[in-house]
Amino acid sequence: MMKIKVKVHSNSSMDKMKMISEGNYEVWVKEKPIEGKANIYLEKFLKKEFGKKCRIVSGFSSKMKVFELLD
Repeated sequence: MMKIKVKVHSNSSMDKMKMISEGNYEVWVKEKPIEGKANIYLEKFLKKEFGKKCRIVSGFSSKMKVFELLD
C-alpha cells in the first residue's frame, strides 16, 4: 500500500496528471466539485492511471487530498 498526495483542479477542460515529485501529483479533472462527484471521478481516474484500486484517505472537501493505492 502506497500513499500519494494530490492537488486537484476540478472543472478543468481536460483530464491530465503531472508528477511534481515522488508521491506528489497535480491532477486536472473535468468533473465539478459538487456533492463529491469530483472525488469519485478522481478515484476512477487514478485507478486508470496507476492500474491499482485507490481510495481517498483525507481532504474530502479540500484541493489537497491523500490517496491510498491498494494492491
